[in-house]
Amino acid sequence: MPNPHAATPARTKRAGAQLSPDAIIEASLRIAARGSADAFTVRRLGEELSADPTAIYRHFRDKDELLLSVADRTLGEVLDGIPGGLDWKGRLRALAAGSLRVALKYPAVASAMASRTTRRTNEFRIVELILGAVMEAGLSGQDAAVHYRMVGDSLLAHVGQRAAYLLFDPDVRAGDESSWNREYRRVDATAFPHITQLSSQLAEVTDDQIFEARVESLIAAIERKAEAVRGA
Repeated sequence: MPNPHAATPARTKRAGAQLSPDAIIEASLRIAARGSADAFTVRRLGEELSADPTAIYRHFRDKDELLLSVADRTLGEVLDGIPGGLDWKGRLRALAAGSLRVALKYPAVASAMASRTTRRTNEFRIVELILGAVMEAGLSGQDAAVHYRMVGDSLLAHVGQRAAYLLFDPDVRAGDESSWNREYRRVDATAFPHITQLSSQLAEVTDDQIFEARVESLIAAIERKAEAVRGA
């Protein structure tokens, strides 16, 4: 008879053949959604998947290929949240809001991709969306290309910055955030008269206000350029 007190055999780690690219991407996203900065280390992924860490390399050439694939999946999540039937301004606003939402959901991904390009399908779809918006606004040729880059790079910079900030230790973030009500209120009024004059207002500014102003400024810049083109 089997011994009821015998130790249960340890679960065997899955081999690479039992994994799939989708399973690995989803595991990376789960880790990233928990606020972890190590969503792309094979050791951490191996733990998440109960798999031999080296099995990851049977599906992805290296950590960078995995990062680009995971990032493109998050871009798909952004696109899925954009409703149909919007005009060009509405599409850009929805893209901006969705980009920020997804970046804050997966901060390790967004912070790593702020200066990168995935070169994959969902990125192409977002580029197509922005180009379509600026062309609908009345731009074409080099003007359309430049203003597409202006929008794309500006959104990447802002959401990447916000995402990277979430990866800092909470005590570090608390110190930075309190500075507006402490150090900035104590500066020498003679040396820094403008800071002194607006110290209360500076402390009241929110990240969401900054983001909204930035998006509206991008839209206004496109409108101004389109008006100048029509008037030329």
